[in-house]
Amino acid sequence: MTFVFSFDHRYENNPMKLKDLLGGKGANLAEMTSVLELPVPPGFTITTDACRAWLVSGWPEGLDREIEHHVAELERRMGLRLGDPGDPLLVSVRSGAKFSMPGMMDTVLDLGLNDRSVEGLADRTDRRFAYDSYRRFLSLFGSVVLGVPRERFEDEIALAKKECGAATDADLPAAVLEQLAARFGEVIEQATGSPFPADPRAQLRLAVEAVFRSWSGARAVAYRTREHIPHDLGTAVNVQVMVYGNRDENSGTGVGFTRNPTTGEAGAYGDFLVNAQGEDVVSGTRTTLPISTLGELFPEIHVELLDIFRRLELHYRDMLDTEFTIERGHLWMLQTRAGKRTGPAALRIAVDMAHDPAIVLTPAEAVSLVRPEHLEQLLHPQLDAKGRAVLTRGLSASPGAAVGQVCFTADDAVRLHRDGKRVILVRSETSPEDVHGMQVAAGILTARGGLVSHAAVVARGWGIPAVVGAEEVLITADGHSFMVGDTMIREGDTISVDGTTGGVFLGEIPVVEASTPPELEQVLAWADDVRRDLNGMQVWTNADTGPDAARARAFGAVGIGLCRTEHMFLGDRLPVVRRMIIASTPDEEMAALAELVEVQRQDFEEIFAAMDGLPVVVRLLDPPLHEFLPRLEEIIQREAEGGLDDETRELFAAARSWHEENPMLGTRGVRLGVLKTGLYAMQTRAVMQAAANCQRAGGHPVAKIMVPLVVTKEEFMLVRGWIDEEISAIQSTLSAPLDVAVGTMIETPRAALRADDIAEVADFFSFGTNDLTQMTFGFSRDDIEGRLMARYLAKGLLVRNPFESIDQRGVGELVRIGVQRGRAVRPGMSIGVCGEHGGDPDSIRFFHDAGLDYVSCSPFRIPVARLAAAHAAIAAT
Repeated sequence: MTFVFSFDHRYENNPMKLKDLLGGKGANLAEMTSVLELPVPPGFTITTDACRAWLVSGWPEGLDREIEHHVAELERRMGLRLGDPGDPLLVSVRSGAKFSMPGMMDTVLDLGLNDRSVEGLADRTDRRFAYDSYRRFLSLFGSVVLGVPRERFEDEIALAKKECGAATDADLPAAVLEQLAARFGEVIEQATGSPFPADPRAQLRLAVEAVFRSWSGARAVAYRTREHIPHDLGTAVNVQVMVYGNRDENSGTGVGFTRNPTTGEAGAYGDFLVNAQGEDVVSGTRTTLPISTLGELFPEIHVELLDIFRRLELHYRDMLDTEFTIERGHLWMLQTRAGKRTGPAALRIAVDMAHDPAIVLTPAEAVSLVRPEHLEQLLHPQLDAKGRAVLTRGLSASPGAAVGQVCFTADDAVRLHRDGKRVILVRSETSPEDVHGMQVAAGILTARGGLVSHAAVVARGWGIPAVVGAEEVLITADGHSFMVGDTMIREGDTISVDGTTGGVFLGEIPVVEASTPPELEQVLAWADDVRRDLNGMQVWTNADTGPDAARARAFGAVGIGLCRTEHMFLGDRLPVVRRMIIASTPDEEMAALAELVEVQRQDFEEIFAAMDGLPVVVRLLDPPLHEFLPRLEEIIQREAEGGLDDETRELFAAARSWHEENPMLGTRGVRLGVLKTGLYAMQTRAVMQAAANCQRAGGHPVAKIMVPLVVTKEEFMLVRGWIDEEISAIQSTLSAPLDVAVGTMIETPRAALRADDIAEVADFFSFGTNDLTQMTFGFSRDDIEGRLMARYLAKGLLVRNPFESIDQRGVGELVRIGVQRGRAVRPGMSIGVCGEHGGDPDSIRFFHDAGLDYVSCSPFRIPVARLAAAHAAIAAT
């Protein structure tokens, strides 16, 4: 097995095919070097295979030999030697996983310096630059590789600046930097008990192992859990010749996007600093310049960079995020990757690139540039701040509105979130150590940092409203309040932040729904076209009322996959339902059912009218009857108080009789139909009467009656007999037959395993994956999510919450079996899913692969599901 590849390896002219092996950064560096022939500092990539091997059994055999070979090649090309006391070669060591994890893993710069080689670097450059590089290397290596607390080095820098009167690090003179380097070496020896390792080969191996180790670090694990990135991928390591943006005033460094990542507007966008390294740009500790200033400071470089940006877009057919350095007038490209963008930007970029005559994205390519999470961001609310005074303004880093209590640490954000509070995390600037607090925050506000700072990039990727670079925000020394002018905002005070405009407001501002950008309908239309052309799944909705159905149809639903009739039994209808439950004679029960027929028919008429011509799956009553009766706690309290009348006493007796300890496994679904033999017949009568009325009015109702929780063929046959009698009775009164079918939900393991039996008598299936998940795992959804799920995910006992995204290896296998066995008996049988998983993009892709015809989700999830269904169809080609 080969563990190391150089950037200029030919890779059959397509390094991106090896992204699993090289990681995203390594694959893109190879693409820029070997395919596009851009100015990239030479280097090599240690593969994810090596990391995975190290994680299992330590340093892989033969890896030293391969690394030495590639180091020797770098030395030959550069005419320098690693650790040479006269003129040293210096390298960076950076992580690079398959999926971008900005700031989550470790980096070491200037590797190869020691007390001797720093003098050689000083002779080749100047003394201040050499010792500035050395102290940076010592602090990074000490903290990242050797585990010395970063604060130890920061305290020494603060003391040095105070003693010599320097305002910033850049003001420290060479002599002080030399003293700092010596002091850092002492700090390392004191903290570790061993001298700093001077041998560059030893430094390199230790740095590579540190990057491997950081894959399992707390912040990387937390990020992957939040982003649903598998924990077994490992990271590649990129070793690259150092180039310096901090050499002089003819040098600089920047982060640039080929288009605006917030709005999608065409044109280079980003931040730049003269005489600085990359960490100075993203850390937020220095005020950056817009990338457009390159046109004034470095006009020739600016032209060259814009040309590279255009070449990258034409090659990748996407908006790119880049890092670049100018070293003494020479431009170097350090990295490129698909740029993280907001929802509005994603839509605009997709449409603009489809219409760009030099790019001309196909509809499938344009749809692929918009992720489901981008559409989810569009649902973020906005502040209705008209007439409200702005406390301060910063940069609009991630759109949407957030209102919450101020807190100043990530740990406090987590604690308050657990207490059910919405929080705004306020920091001078964020770092990867804050990620656990950022992911639970309603919004983020930072005093420093630009649009490519850590806070901005992470918030934008996660869809968290964020305002960064609000320079008027001054956090007080005690860390429990901040000042804006003379106004003090304390911990626990409520503020509102507008990530779309950059505004920050005191108190709670009303929130309004966001307006959608004009490109949304175009992208969704393309998604529908692509899905149809590729025989992808349809998107239906879960709706229980006429208004819900109309809203869902406006969002693009082409059917109702779940109409829950139990929702029609609440409110002012509850007394009638209770009379049906406690009826002591068949006549009393039938009288109550007759009343329910009337109200249910009206409901169904509204739904059929809203979905005219489209299928409506009506689920007959599913939940246990005790849900319509008083709770046991209420019974006990009322009895203790005394004075119950006969009617209430009868109701409470029924509640006790129907109460179940484990209702998910009890008397519900089809079992109710068996016990209350008139119930399902009444509901079917209401459905059929409503459909008949709609048809007489000129409509085209499509009714699909669904029996829940069936586990045997015989069970379904019994109930279907009653249903068919009601259908026939209505059909006989009509001049033209109604479009009606009778099917069942597959929501138990037995139903999935015996789907062939049930398919003999059922017209269609719909998987109820919520219950199927509970019964397959033996989990109670409410209990497991409330008590254990966070721990299960953190410990890797589960990769994903199975109630959010389908468990493909367990529950998913039952779905596959049910589909295969059902269609073996009834080819072409309509099969869908109506659980919560119907709106989850990853689950949608699985359902497509499993052969389902449609997914059904809540109305507000329909645009996301339409896009995800198109992505699933594209991925399957």
